[in-house]
Amino acid sequence: MHAKLRKHTGKYKAFYLRLVTLACVLLTSINSVYGGTDTRVDPELRKRLIAAIEQSNSFDDRFHAEVWLLDMSTRLRVRVEDSETRLRLLRSIHREASKANLPPELVIALIDIESRFDRFAISRSGAQGLMQIMPFWLKEIGHRDDNLMDIDTNLRMGCTILRFYLDKEKGNLRRALARYNGSLGSWVYPDKVMSVLSGRWYKK
Repeated sequence: MHAKLRKHTGKYKAFYLRLVTLACVLLTSINSVYGGTDTRVDPELRKRLIAAIEQSNSFDDRFHAEVWLLDMSTRLRVRVEDSETRLRLLRSIHREASKANLPPELVIALIDIESRFDRFAISRSGAQGLMQIMPFWLKEIGHRDDNLMDIDTNLRMGCTILRFYLDKEKGNLRRALARYNGSLGSWVYPDKVMSVLSGRWYKK
């Protein structure tokens, strides 16, 4: 029995290594979140943000993550040309979305609409970074010196905020997205995100 287990394990490892190698070969060849414009801060959301920011940035790569990275990288190259930058960004998105129990594809779709994957994007209202976070959040959670242009910080806060609104709306994605955008009552923004989610970033 142990011999069979080792045999199957060896096969999976060999397949995994071939897939990662293929991924590396392919990778090398190949509008504002107001999720915060309302300055009346929800105490529960503040608590979640503080807890999320304090978490470690560690991430253990797994087989399904590598498959996902390969798939998404080929789609993202029209937005992010450099393969190394693209892969690093996707790893961060996958990690932070998973921590917040969000589909990574949803986070990618939101970023596509919010900033077109420009980590230095600043909206007219002052929202910053990939997920367009309002700077006042840093003051609210006691992290005044953090940088919203930092990929991990921005993603962690954005994913935490979106998760909070999803919970608040009992899983209603359209309403949660509208809250994130500060436009509850209008479906323009949610429909934009859901359109690119289903048309470009759907999970195969």
